[in-house]
Amino acid sequence: MTWSLLAGAAVGLGIVLLVHALSAPVPGVSATLSRLDAGRRGRALTTTAADEDGQGRVERLRGTIGERLEQEATSRGWQLRSTRADLAVMNRSMAVHLGTKALLALGALVWFPVVWLLFGFGVGPVPLVVTLAATALAFMLPDLQLRREAEVRRRDFRHVVGSFLDLVAMNLAGGRGLPEALMAASSIGDHWAMVRLRQALSNARIMGWTPWEGIARLGRELGVDELRDLASALALAGDEGAKIRLSLMARSESMRRKELVDVEGSAGESSQSMLMAQLLMCVTFLVFLAYPAISQLG
Repeated sequence: MTWSLLAGAAVGLGIVLLVHALSAPVPGVSATLSRLDAGRRGRALTTTAADEDGQGRVERLRGTIGERLEQEATSRGWQLRSTRADLAVMNRSMAVHLGTKALLALGALVWFPVVWLLFGFGVGPVPLVVTLAATALAFMLPDLQLRREAEVRRRDFRHVVGSFLDLVAMNLAGGRGLPEALMAASSIGDHWAMVRLRQALSNARIMGWTPWEGIARLGRELGVDELRDLASALALAGDEGAKIRLSLMARSESMRRKELVDVEGSAGESSQSMLMAQLLMCVTFLVFLAYPAISQLG
């Protein structure tokens, strides 16, 4: 009886929280300004992603819940900088991400008790603990997946930055100034990293910033330390021609060398994993061969 009351109270609390999330709150001035800033940052999303987010009832429900959660987080002053950086790298919106987390947690909270009841386990401490653990895991799963995908995408971005520096050095060797060399180098290719660099440089020119300030802002937005270091080097060098060209070439070479070390490390880890798998297969095969003889000894 006690566990039934606790389960009913948990379900009622979940319903109250859901209704509170779906109800439109009265935002304050700080929340409104933060929402406007978030909307300005979210304009870089592609049209295809925006169209896909608007299709279907589940997507609309996810967007509604995500917007409510984002407004609540903004009103409470939760920055979520690492999550926003990962979302910026993946070109996704915070509202969709939060809505996905909420729907997965709600689905786990509803699905696991139904499974326990269908299999006749009833209500008890073990099903309740398993349900709460599964709900927490479902809520954190999108963050784990986002972090893994964002790290792969950042690695790809660093590879493109190395090629970008070589192109800038070539343009400087051709007699162009540093701002013109940066814009000309970013205009070569339609890779998503080149597009983001080109957008950052164009926005810096429109807003009246220096090109390296635009690169630094992009580095902070995406969480790429190499861009911030590059912006600092460009700000110090200014338009010193050959000196900055040699510095960019050396930086590009060091980035490629670091990338090669990372690739070799990943290959070594894969080799060790394969070796452990082979050893496990050998041990299992030896146990399979020796078991009949050992069983006869008993």
